[in-house]
Amino acid sequence: MADIRPFRGTHYNPSLVKGLAKVICPPYDVITPQLQEELYRRSDCNFVRVEYGRELPQDSEADNKYTRAAAAMEKWLEQGVIETDGPSSFYIHDHHFTHQGKECRRRGLAGLVRLEEWSKMIIRPHEGTLARPRSDRLSLLWAIQANTSPIMALYEDRNQEISTALEAASSGKPVLEVAMENGEGHRLWAVTDKKTIGRITRSLADQPLYIADGHHRYESALAYQRERRTCSAPESDEEPFDYVMMHLVDFADPGLVILPAHRLVRGVSPPALAGLRRALNTCFHVREVPLDGSDTDRQFQELLSADHGEVKLLLLGLTGERLLLLTLNDFSIVRPMMPYFHSDVYQRLDVSIVDHVIMEELLGLTHDKAGTFLDYTSDARDAVSRVREKEYQLALVVNPVKPEVVKAIADSGDRMPRKSTYFYPKLPAGLVLYRFG
Repeated sequence: MADIRPFRGTHYNPSLVKGLAKVICPPYDVITPQLQEELYRRSDCNFVRVEYGRELPQDSEADNKYTRAAAAMEKWLEQGVIETDGPSSFYIHDHHFTHQGKECRRRGLAGLVRLEEWSKMIIRPHEGTLARPRSDRLSLLWAIQANTSPIMALYEDRNQEISTALEAASSGKPVLEVAMENGEGHRLWAVTDKKTIGRITRSLADQPLYIADGHHRYESALAYQRERRTCSAPESDEEPFDYVMMHLVDFADPGLVILPAHRLVRGVSPPALAGLRRALNTCFHVREVPLDGSDTDRQFQELLSADHGEVKLLLLGLTGERLLLLTLNDFSIVRPMMPYFHSDVYQRLDVSIVDHVIMEELLGLTHDKAGTFLDYTSDARDAVSRVREKEYQLALVVNPVKPEVVKAIADSGDRMPRKSTYFYPKLPAGLVLYRFG
């Protein structure tokens, strides 16, 4: 199954770069224009210059954000700001964070994974992708010939062999340790012992890997591989670009957190909005509930607690400050509204029912116009606030997807609707890189 290997990682030189928190950055897909400017100001060596650089009015084919990313990396390498390790290593990465008031740690293993086409089912996706982010990441790959932030993938540590090996290998001093301003922390150990590397590789070799976060980066790496093989005859099928950097996390890791993807809707016509309540009654059991402004998170969590085989959703915006609790017990009512070609697991997802039943069937809104009427948030309080402020007409609050459902969707060969999962927190860019140029 999966072919996993150690590599010579490239990272910031802690002896030259004091305060690593000032130089690593979030991955490209969560960097807003405002955050981008803040990261540029934070340090001349902040990794945003490579990961997601500025676009300028005078950009050209010879001078653009991709060429500037390549120039920044070359400069930092020459100056020793970033350095490449000598021996090939796996990298243990402990990501510390706070979630719902609790201190958490998610442990991952960074290594190279051989690129495989989706059809082989060795690497399994669970979400679809969009053309624009794929094109952006592909252009960056051609410019810098490096993976800047790892793809997060999940595996099953059936006999606890890997966790035991990682625990032993992380007993010493980490090679990098970072305390971020947002309260997150990162610790990185390099695993160079050949016996440990062999033990890890063998344990992972007989199973598939499941993409959690980074579908666009994986598909961009596949496209880069195809283009390289088309434009030049490689010497073998073991070229450096045949592999991509991944951050592997056990499905059972207690720090594996998936946040919900609540839907925010606007642009609904007055007649459609007026008829929505009546239409909802034909599909769901509907109950009005007063909104508890003092503890929204707790209230939503309690209301959305569902029995097996039951779907519960919350809708805000139809009845002022009151919530509508939507309960679906009889799936046969909505099955005709769902895409027949999708798996049963897909059709029973909260987000699938919201997207296909409520938005498409009852409101007449399609994903083709998603950019104009739809937004997403993982924060229930944010959803409430944006409806109260009239930025959006409706908020549809859903339960988070469970890890076992991600696996079931991927095993079925299906993919969830866009923006179904948010693996929290995001892995940073610039902590460790894979240079394959």
